Amino acid sequence: MHDEYIIDCGPIALRPFRPEDLDDFHAITHEPEIVRYLPGWNVPKERRADWLLNYEIPENERFLQAVEEGRPIGELRLRLAVVLKTTGGFIGWACTGMKEELPPPNREIVYGLTAAHRGKGYATMAANGLVRYLFGRELAEELNALALTGNEPSRRVIEKCGFREQGGIDIDGETYLHYKRFRREGEA
Repeated sequence: MHDEYIIDCGPIALRPFRPEDLDDFHAITHEPEIVRYLPGWNVPKERRADWLLNYEIPENERFLQAVEEGRPIGELRLRLAVVLKTTGGFIGWACTGMKEELPPPNREIVYGLTAAHRGKGYATMAANGLVRYLFGRELAEELNALALTGNEPSRRVIEKCGFREQGGIDIDGETYLHYKRFRREGEA
C-alpha cells in the first residue's frame, strides 16, 4: 500500500521497508561499524526476516495509515529504507520509535548506512528528512537521538540536524550521548 517514497531527500529517498530489502538490510547490520555502534542490530538472518516481515513492515503500515487518517501515532514505530534515487538501491535505514530507556517523551530517531555510502552526507539528509516529516506533520513535539560514546560521525550528523546534547546516559552497560530537538524553535 505505502511502497512509494514518502520522504525525498535530494539524491536519496526514504520509503517503507519491503520484503526484498532483507538481504541488504541483514548485510549492512553485520558491517563492522554498525556492529560497533549499534549494539544488538546484528541478529541472525532468520530473526531479521521474522522482525522485518512480521513486525516492521506491518507496523509501518499501521503508522502510515494513522498519519493518512489523521489519527495519533502513539507508540507506533516507523522504519524506512534509505535508497539511492538513481538506482533504488537499499543503502541503509532511518527509523523512529519509542526508546524505553529514555524519560518520556521518548520518541527517538536512529539511522544506519552501508560503509560504501558513508561520508557523502546521506546520513544527515536521511535524519533531517525524518525529522522534517515528523515535525512537519506534528507527529512529535520533541525527538531524541543517541550516539554511542566515541561515534564521532553519528554525533556530527545529530548535531547538524539541530539536536542539542543533554548529557550522557547508560543503556545496557554502554554510555551514549543523549540529544534532543524540539519542534518549536527556541525550546531547550
